[in-house]
Amino acid sequence: MARHSLANGLRVVLAPDRSSAVVGVAVYYDVGMRSEPEGRTGFAHLFEHMMFQGSQHVEKMAHMRHVQSSGGTVNGSTRMDYTNYFELLPSNALERALFLEADRMRSPRITAANLTNQISVVKEEIRVNVLNQPYGGFPWLSLPPVLFDTFPNAHNGYGDFVDLDSATVDDATAFFNTYYAPSNAVLVVCGDIDPELTTDLIERHFADIAARPKPSRPCTAEPDLTAPRRSRVTDALAPAPALALGWRVPDPVADLEAYLPYVVAAEVLSEGDASRLEQRLVRRDQLALSQSAYLGLFGDPFDSRDPVTLSMTLHHPATVIADAVLDALDDELRRFAADGLADGELRRVNARIASQLLREADSVLGRTLQFAAYELIYGRAELLTELPGRLAAVTGEQVVAAVATLTPDHRAVVELVPGAARTHSAPRRGR
Repeated sequence: MARHSLANGLRVVLAPDRSSAVVGVAVYYDVGMRSEPEGRTGFAHLFEHMMFQGSQHVEKMAHMRHVQSSGGTVNGSTRMDYTNYFELLPSNALERALFLEADRMRSPRITAANLTNQISVVKEEIRVNVLNQPYGGFPWLSLPPVLFDTFPNAHNGYGDFVDLDSATVDDATAFFNTYYAPSNAVLVVCGDIDPELTTDLIERHFADIAARPKPSRPCTAEPDLTAPRRSRVTDALAPAPALALGWRVPDPVADLEAYLPYVVAAEVLSEGDASRLEQRLVRRDQLALSQSAYLGLFGDPFDSRDPVTLSMTLHHPATVIADAVLDALDDELRRFAADGLADGELRRVNARIASQLLREADSVLGRTLQFAAYELIYGRAELLTELPGRLAAVTGEQVVAAVATLTPDHRAVVELVPGAARTHSAPRRGR
């Protein structure tokens, strides 16, 4: 692996792998949902759409066509702390991908027609994925306003329709000029590459993009909860009630060693048929229909900065009241903290975690995306190769200590009330 920076501030990571004739190209911009100004909710995601609407030398939607005609795939996404754009292509099409990414980093087509069109597209996406979908946006849109207090952490990252409709070309231009500077981006090229030739190509296409100051990040620090918080939302389309729970956990960038036990704890609690919550809530007590526990609102424990949430989502029958589920969950967490791990439990979970990490990084595209995310967030793309060993080094005592912090006093709860499948049976409190 090699890294360097261009004169305009663009950070570059090269990761050669000559095992297959493909190459991954990813550009990660240090701007996500937390960067959105007040009154412009959903703007980071909206601008992700704008970056596919053409650039100085590429007509509208031609970026995708050029990549796909080369036998490649292309996409992008918006997360809490970054927006990414990426391609996977045959290695002989590397320069095409670099040209395309450089052209839209230099000058996307920010026009009134493109903006109006993409506002409509984003609103339709919200209708399909949230407003007209059972459990749409649950819990990643429902939990943050209860768990957090500041706008960067608590607001609707998908976007409020009023905010989206009021966006202007001047807003979009200012957003681009501020956050899409080369100094605010990481470029990763992984796969069948010659590092020296690839460096020359990157210089050829990216070096003349004008340098701009790197923007400051919004302050996202918040004190931990000192008392429980609880809220309720109604979902007219949901067939059964659900609960979302969230706890704040240590800063993964500033204190990764304190953070990793929570990653392992979530796996012990939730992953697989033998997990604690599956056995207790779903199978034994039959209080829940399904359960999950994970770090990060999007289920990836390593793709965002502080504050990160340990979330649990529990779907339960309408005949079971929410407090019965919470009581059983709290009892199981107390048992875990008091009794510790069973023989072989940590070893089994560590093997599954390592297997999952290696599987996700097995493909060239998987490695490209993870190298880019870790370089942007942690400043160390090589963390990808270290994580299996560092997670395996987490002790049972550290996991138990992490679980002991998951108490009601530090927790936010969102209760989802269904509006679709009503029942006239009397609620029960469980066994």
